[in-house]
Amino acid sequence: MSKHLERDIAALEQELLSMSAIVEEMIDQAWRSLVDRSTELAQAVIDRDEIVNKKEVRIEEECLKILALHQPVAIDLRRTATIIKINNDLERIADLAVNIAERGQRLTSEHRFQLPNLVNTMAEQATRMLSDALDAMVKSDYNAAVRVCSADDEVDQALAAVVSELYETMRADNESIGPAIHALSVARSLERIADLATNIAEDVMYLIKGDITRHRHKVFVSFADE
Repeated sequence: MSKHLERDIAALEQELLSMSAIVEEMIDQAWRSLVDRSTELAQAVIDRDEIVNKKEVRIEEECLKILALHQPVAIDLRRTATIIKINNDLERIADLAVNIAERGQRLTSEHRFQLPNLVNTMAEQATRMLSDALDAMVKSDYNAAVRVCSADDEVDQALAAVVSELYETMRADNESIGPAIHALSVARSLERIADLATNIAEDVMYLIKGDITRHRHKVFVSFADE
């Protein structure tokens, strides 16, 4: 590998980490804006989305330049492909953070409506999964990436319970239908964040071992410690 190629890929990896820090902060702010019913904090999340969009485009353009100019192979090709895929997933996570913030804005005046407790659990789990997936990327930790994948089922189960609880709330109180729909959207956004964190973990597994494990991560859980 040439020094120029190593320099260009390393620079993009740093840019990706910078983007990931912004996205993680957006999720935290979006959730706090919802809990605190803060329209100002929600707007701060919405305003930062454009920064992420610009970073996503720039990183993808630079990756395509690397592919065209350096024609990387083996691990360098995997590093470049992984950057492209994680870059796209982070941009989609930022969009979901914006959706949570926007739903929070709509719930600002709904003082009587309380989010199901499990939504808070989902937020904690999804946030932790994303953080752990990014840590696995930085540390090239295959086993940590596998553990992120195995945690996704818990979020799916929590979503099912939240949906059931909110449907019961809507049946019991017609006035709760509007805010409950916003709460459903928040829960589904959190579940999607967990899915995308799983995608990132699978990309890390591909980077380390060259295995495409997407849609098959449950098979790999038992092999994590081998």
